[in-house]
Amino acid sequence: MRSIDEQILRTTKEIVVKYIEAGRLSPTAFHETFKTVYQTVSDTVRNSMTPESEKK
Repeated sequence: MRSIDEQILRTTKEIVVKYIEAGRLSPTAFHETFKTVYQTVSDTVRNSMTPESEKK
């Protein structure tokens, strides 16, 4: 499970950095945006790992 957490963290970082580079996010808003993006990525990954029968 640790590998998945590391991948989620790495993906989140890449997304937020791209938004900063594109000028769509101020570095001062990094903290709050990082938390939001991390939660979204984490929820998406973890939901995709749940078998379909458990989603219902």
